[in-house]
Amino acid sequence: MTVPASIVRDTGGCRASHANLIATLTGLDNLDPTRPSRLPGWSVGHVLTHLARNADSHVDMLDGRPQYPSLEQRNTDIDTGASRDADTLIADVTTSITRLEAAWDAVDDWDFTATTLSGTRPGVSLPLLRWREVEVHRVDLGLGDDLESDFAAMNRAYVRIDLHHLEMMWRARRPMGLTPLPAVVLAEPPHRRLGWFMGRIDIDGVGPAGMIS
Repeated sequence: MTVPASIVRDTGGCRASHANLIATLTGLDNLDPTRPSRLPGWSVGHVLTHLARNADSHVDMLDGRPQYPSLEQRNTDIDTGASRDADTLIADVTTSITRLEAAWDAVDDWDFTATTLSGTRPGVSLPLLRWREVEVHRVDLGLGDDLESDFAAMNRAYVRIDLHHLEMMWRARRPMGLTPLPAVVLAEPPHRRLGWFMGRIDIDGVGPAGMIS
């Protein structure tokens, strides 16, 4: 069973997460871009720059271009942009979101193949991939009290839809007939299962999911 394409390509959920991200960032009094994020080796400035350039990369894919010229160029752009001041970073995130949402509005047919950094994907999957970037990297910014509560506060529709996709990916990689997920993982609430899939939350009794980082 798969999630209908009409649900996957629905941009409404990601637009809501975009608005939530912008409201959070603009509501901060003293955002420090140099502070370490929850991602090893990345500051808050790195994460914000990545969110902006990722939005631009989705515009490129909608226009038929590859997501990024190369992994090296992607990383260089993030490193270069990370040292900007907070106002500039927030403005970059905001304007890049505006460009992407305008590009979504212009799409008449989602039946195309996009070239992502990791390979080709159906065009209908792009809104969900962007939604994942926004929700997970908002947690990575480390603006909340702790990792667990930030995952628990994620958009519930996003958690439900992406968790379904990730569990399908897990089953596709296992021999036929095996339990889709370890019992200790299935016993966890949805936000913890998602965090495990994303490599952010450890679950006792099992190793990392090794799927997304």
